[in-house]
Amino acid sequence: MSFEPLAQRANRRRFLKPFTGEAQWPPPMWLMRQAGRYLPEYRQVRAKAGGFLSLCYTPELAAEVTLQPIRRYGFDASILFSDILVVPDALGQEVRFVEGEGPRLDPIEDVGGLTRLKASRTGEKFSIVAETVTRLRQDLPDDTALIGFCGAPWTVATYMVGGRGSPDQAAARLMAYREPQLFGPLIQLLVDVSVDYLSLQVEAGADVLQIFDSWAGSLPEDQFARWVTEPTRVMVERLRRKHPEIPILGFPRGADQLSATFVRETGVDGVSCNTAMPVSGMVKLAEETGRVVQGNLDPLLLVAGGGQLDIRVTEILAAMKGRKFIFNLGHGILQTTPPENVARLVEAVRRDG
Repeated sequence: MSFEPLAQRANRRRFLKPFTGEAQWPPPMWLMRQAGRYLPEYRQVRAKAGGFLSLCYTPELAAEVTLQPIRRYGFDASILFSDILVVPDALGQEVRFVEGEGPRLDPIEDVGGLTRLKASRTGEKFSIVAETVTRLRQDLPDDTALIGFCGAPWTVATYMVGGRGSPDQAAARLMAYREPQLFGPLIQLLVDVSVDYLSLQVEAGADVLQIFDSWAGSLPEDQFARWVTEPTRVMVERLRRKHPEIPILGFPRGADQLSATFVRETGVDGVSCNTAMPVSGMVKLAEETGRVVQGNLDPLLLVAGGGQLDIRVTEILAAMKGRKFIFNLGHGILQTTPPENVARLVEAVRRDG
């Protein structure tokens, strides 16, 4: 498809304005995991699809669930419905989702497990996701931005090595310490295929990219620099060569004290802040880096709703006014969230902003 300059797209999609250096008020907003199990219409489509990966790999259905929260709430941006584990699945690692337990993968424990991964296999499944992006750009309102995404190499590797999510990512951390000659090539492979994957999403119509590093906060400073910052820097550099007009958001979740360094060293255009980041920290981050800042409402507060939600929204807005800010949660929306609380949040942001 033909590519418009960022400034030209931003004239139609206010979500993109902060990336051109122009603060918007009220701030643009979207919510991580905004298409999901808290919506009854999502649950109906999920039941129709059968398995979770089947939903991700059926463009008609994946596009439908992406559009559902836009129809309900009119968010300024939609985010492609998919999953970070599409990448290892496309590489040939067995990935399955167990109801009530989450993802399960055949863990990579040695060089044999690594050599079974083939970048040459990814084209078929990546092209399916790209088809979903193409459908979305055709079906979304023209003033709604479309966010493409992938998991960051470190976070995806924690699942590939551990075989599942874990509270401390111990399996991947141990491999990184004991066998860097094995872990390093795995990270490099993920850098390579993730750049290709994100590029396909841009070519299909994505306006913005987000790189989710959900487990970045489990690493000490030296390991964070090696396995989080440096791979992300390489990805950003390579994506910029291909698509200089595409803003890139990073989300080094849990790495609050390292966020400013991460932004400066990776070159991302914006950074997401998790719930533990103080609002004063978001202000400081915006001032120190000059980049777009996004976050950090507690997803549990959105579940609770009521007056405390209103108060916190007002506090965040007051602190971030006049800055390049995107209103969002500090992590993904929870499935127990009442849809009416989301409507209340949208109203509060647009009323008080």
